[in-house]
Parts: sequence; C-alpha cells; structure tokens
Amino acid sequence: MSRRIIHSATLVSDGVQRDNAWVEFSGDSVASTGSGDSWRERADAATIVTDAEGDFLTPGFIDIHSHGANGVSFDDGPEAIATALAAHRSHGTTRSVLSLIGDCHEYLVERLTEVAELVRRDPLIVGSHLEGPFLNQEFRGAHNPATLRSPTRAEIEQLLAAAAGTLRQITLAPELAGGADAVAQFVAADVRVAVGHTAATYAETRAAFDAGASILTHAFNGMREIHHRAPGPVAAAFHSPGVTLEVINDGVHVHPDVVKMLFASAPGRIALITDAMSATCAGDGHYLLGSLDVTVTDGVARLTDGDSIAGSTLTMDAAVRRAVTEVGLSVPQAVSAATAVPARAIGREGDLGSLAPGFAADAVLLDADFKVRAVWAAGRELLRPEHPDA
Repeated sequence: MSRRIIHSATLVSDGVQRDNAWVEFSGDSVASTGSGDSWRERADAATIVTDAEGDFLTPGFIDIHSHGANGVSFDDGPEAIATALAAHRSHGTTRSVLSLIGDCHEYLVERLTEVAELVRRDPLIVGSHLEGPFLNQEFRGAHNPATLRSPTRAEIEQLLAAAAGTLRQITLAPELAGGADAVAQFVAADVRVAVGHTAATYAETRAAFDAGASILTHAFNGMREIHHRAPGPVAAAFHSPGVTLEVINDGVHVHPDVVKMLFASAPGRIALITDAMSATCAGDGHYLLGSLDVTVTDGVARLTDGDSIAGSTLTMDAAVRRAVTEVGLSVPQAVSAATAVPARAIGREGDLGSLAPGFAADAVLLDADFKVRAVWAAGRELLRPEHPDA
C-alpha cells in the first residue's frame, strides 16, 4: 500500500486554516495529520514525501454540476467523458457528478446506463445529474424546448432503473403537472432533488423543500428573481435550513456582491459549481450544448440564436480564486464551498470534502495565487495536462 506525506502546508479543511501542517495518505484514504516536523516520525524509506513550501493544501474539489470540457460534453459517451474529466481534474476537481442535458426518454436511458457503468469502474465519478427534461418552458435557459415535458411515474421508474442507484441529483420544476409526485418519487429513491429552471413561487418552492427537495440549481439563474412582494425560490432556499444553494461564481452568471449576499444569507450552505460546458479549457468558438448551437466569446457561452447564457467555461479552482479575490470570502469559506458543502449536498459528507483521518485521500495544492500546483485523488497524483488557463 502506497504512503505519501505532504508537509509544510497551509492546511485548509473543515472550515479551519492551519499553518505548517502535514497530511499522510495511506492507500486511498487519509491516515493522519499533524503539524511541524512531527511528520518525520511517520516517514520511512518507502514513503513519498512532498514539500508544500507553505502553499495551500485543501481537500479535492467536488463539482456536482458540470456538463463537459476540452471540446466535448458528458452526453457524448465514455471517451468524451474521459476527455472532459481530464481538464477538470487538472484544475483540482477530484470527484465529479456528470450533468446530462434533458432529451428524449430513450436517449436519457442510454446515457444513464453509460454513467452507471463508469461509476462502477471509476470512483472519482460520483454519479449522474439530470438537468431536465422536467423543466419549465418559461425558464428553460439553454435547454431545447422540444425536449421538455412533465414527469410521469412510469418514466421516472425507467430512468431510476437505468441509473441503477447512480443518479445523484435531478433538477426539476416542481410546479409542473406531476411535479410534487416526482419530488416524492425521487426522494424515496435517495436522489437529491434540485429545484431549478422553474417558475415556482416562494410558496411552491417551500412546499418542494418541505417534501424533501434539498438543492437549488444555480441560484438566481433559471428562476424568478427576488421581489419584495414575491420573494421567489432563492428566498425560499434561504429559509429552508437543509437546502444547498448552487452558485456559478464566474462573474457573469451572478454579480460578486450578490454571491457575497448568498454566503451571508445561507452560511455553510453555498456550493460552488462550474456548470461548465464543452468550451471549458478549449477556447472561444462554436459548440453544442445538447442540441443547441452555442457561441463562446471572451470565455462567455451564449446560445447563438437567442443570446441566453449557455453554461460556463469555469473551472473549480477559478471559482475558489474568485470567491476569495472578488467576492471577499475567507479562504476557509471558499474552500468549504468547493469541498464539504457539495459533499454534504450529495450525501457523501462521511468520506469526501475533508482531509481528516478516514476521509478520501483527495487533495489540491494551490499556490498563493490559487493556481493549482498538484492534485491527488484516492491517494494517486493526477497528471496535469497543460492548458492556456491552467
């Protein structure tokens, strides 16, 4: 069993920042932690030793909402998934939920079956996320209107069967016909229900959360805004203590001051996500998101026809960096939003999102500018492909 010690680090984990700390990996889990030179007592000739040189050492980032990178989408099959994940892993994402765009029923069954097989082979793939097809036409954003529909019990049963226990999250609009029953059916199957792409009122959203929905998909985007007489889904999430609010912190989807408001209004419940599409790490140009044409200019993805924002080109390290340098969060706050909070949102708080003993040996070494120096996942150091934005 391989052993590694990373020492002389500024350790950021579990909401605390500790100087001159060290972490020991044994196989795929964290064996011990400490401070100062006490790591030397744990090292032998077979131990791989890494000097962090005072840089930040954090748990591996967990992205619970991402669609692709490196010019391909997670909807494009196993080879494309591997290509896209290589980009995200090089930017510190050690565990990923693969987000799939809503489509016809048969297509989604095929995609869910593919991801289920990949989960069995690769523990770094946590599962799948269906963003659609049960979305509201009025707030569809960059989703093909022809694919959107109301949920039925029969279709949900078939989707769950195809996923074979690997569907981690579904985004749906609870106000649709059959929406309330869909929330109950997915919750009973241990799938995290996210309210999103929805016209739901404050009351309708609170009812969905009371029924077991536990995530708000990319807060402020694809839903009613906060109005002083109609507060809408974001305010409903503020007042629902068990709900995690996703946010795309790219400076485009949500203004930094509004991101700061989110963190102040729901402390410990904001999860940084990328909502990254295929153009991530691939440059400006023309791409597809599902079946829709997307034009990316200066890193901003918009539908070619209609100009709606169409996902992002964000990576998790950039989301954390922006959280500190632009939003003004502390480093522990920003790191928790990329690690412990998303782990809890998908029910993996017992083994992911921390560098405490017994947790997965997933870690990111970041320099003073929050650029990635090294990434470890399940105790193994990952190769870092070179990207212009790395």
